Parts: sequence; structure tokens; C-alpha cells
Amino acid sequence: MANLALSPTAVPESKIAAIKRGSAGDARFRGMTFVAAFLVVVIFAGIMIALAIGAWPAIMEFGWSFLFSQKWNPVTEKFGALASIYGTLVTSFLAMLLAVPVGIGIAIFLTEICPRFLRRPIGIAIELLAGIPSIVYGIWGLFVFAPFFQSTVQPWLIEVFADIPWLQDLFAGPPYGIGIFTSSFILSIMILPFISAVTRDVFNTVPPTLKESAYAMGCTTWEVVWRVVLPFSRAGVVGGAMLALGRALGETMAVTFVIGNSHRIHESLFAPGTTISATIANEFTEAVGDLYHSSLIEAGLILFFISFVVLASAQIMLRALERRAGGMSG
Repeated sequence: MANLALSPTAVPESKIAAIKRGSAGDARFRGMTFVAAFLVVVIFAGIMIALAIGAWPAIMEFGWSFLFSQKWNPVTEKFGALASIYGTLVTSFLAMLLAVPVGIGIAIFLTEICPRFLRRPIGIAIELLAGIPSIVYGIWGLFVFAPFFQSTVQPWLIEVFADIPWLQDLFAGPPYGIGIFTSSFILSIMILPFISAVTRDVFNTVPPTLKESAYAMGCTTWEVVWRVVLPFSRAGVVGGAMLALGRALGETMAVTFVIGNSHRIHESLFAPGTTISATIANEFTEAVGDLYHSSLIEAGLILFFISFVVLASAQIMLRALERRAGGMSG
């Protein structure tokens, strides 16, 4: 009886054929997923190589000085990307500084405080902001917000910080309306839906029993959020913020409308400036000469590198947070 049970003939041939077909299907599925993943790597490498080839004449002509020079003169063919790099980093940093606290606050309100009948309408309204085209934000910023900012907000800020060292230079006039700070504010509105939506979804993954236990111990809503919700979901919060930062670094049209497009670095945040994406959008179609064209491509290569470094750093940070959370739970 034992020999009969272990005999290969005891297994029906139909089942053996089904197992073989399943194995072949698994092999095809693994192959398809491998091709899809490899295709992403090929596209990434292709973009990088294409940018490097296009930027090579400018790299050979200017070398490292391209990164540290503010000169941008198409007539004399002297180019430097420092002002564009500065504008890209400063506008993105200020946008994150404004949007992250507000986005997290919106997520906390929607998950912990907001009445149930208002959660869905408010959540949909916030998510709709992500669907508005960037050029609409730019038009609104140029024709509505910039005049209001010029006539009301900027004069008030200049007066408030007039006697405070360092801040009086950072918030100095004249009030143009457009500039670094205005573009940062528009950017913060654009990335707000990404932060709030991702953070809200992450907050919703917190087990209700954890929050209920904290409330049963007498914790307030603030204590529950600070000691339970945020520690449990911090990796997701950081991931949502990094996703928004990636959007802010590459935003083009809205920033182009309101930043002023000046290739100079000024101390004041109210002064005009430029970003890498705005420079490329404004000048690429009018670039005459191989060196001018190559300089714009090199600027794009720098933006590509900045975005890659930011996203790679975010992945490293997320893994560190996950390891730390695992060590604390252990």
C-alpha cells in the first residue's frame, strides 16, 4: 500500500499536465515582469545618456564653472547655471516649508477631527487641486495673486521686518509682486494635494485599536496624533513629502509666469529670479547656436541629477525609518 501511494502512476496525468502549464505560466509571468522592470532601467539610462550627449559641448567649454557662474549671455555665449540652480532649490524649499505643515494638518483634520459627512467633500475638493493644469495656476498667480501680493502683503512684510537684522534683507523691496517668494507660494498650493492626500491615506492605515487604547488611557487628540498616529505612519508621511518635492523641483509653467525670469541671485525673496525648468521653457525654442542649445541641455541634466539625488535620498531615509521602527518594535 505504501509503494502504491508513492508511485508516480498514482498521480493522474491531467494533474501533471496542469502543474506543468502552471509552471510555464509562472515562467512567462516572471519574464514579462522582468522585461517591464528592465524597460524602466533602459528608459532611465537612455534619458541620462541623451542629456549627457547633448550637454557635452557645454561641458567641454565651461567645465565646472557652469555650476558656479551667474553669467547667462546668449550674445557672447557665456553661460552659467548658478542662478537657475539657486532658484530651483530655494523655491522648492520654501514651497515645502509652507505646504508640509498645512498638508499634514489637513490630513489630521480629515482623519481625526472632521465630521464624517464633511470628510468626503473636503477630501475631494483638496484632491481636485491636483487636477488643475499648472498653466492655470500660473495665470491666476500672475493676474490675481501677484497684484494682491504687491499691493498688500509685500509692503506689510517689508515694514514688519524693516528693523530686524538679516530678515530686513531677506524681505526687502521694492514690491514687484512677482519673484522667488510668489513662485514658492504658488508651488506650495500645487503640491499641497499630494502631501495631504498621501498623508491622509497613510493615517487611515493606523489600526483603530491603537488610537482607541490611547483615548482610553486619557490621551487628548493631540497626544494621540503625536504619540500614536505620526510614529506609526512616519515613513508614509516622508514618502508623500518627497513625492511633492519631486513635483516642485520640476514644475515649469506656473513658476515661469510669476518668478520674473532673471538670471541673478538677489538677497531678497521678493526679487525676480529663475529656475532651471523656467529657463529651459523660456529659451529653448529661441536658442541659436550649438553652444546655447547645449547649455540648456546641460541645465536639464543638472535638474535630472538633482531630482535623482533627492529621490534616492528619500528612499534611503525611508529605509532608515523602517529599520528604526523595526528595532523599536523588537
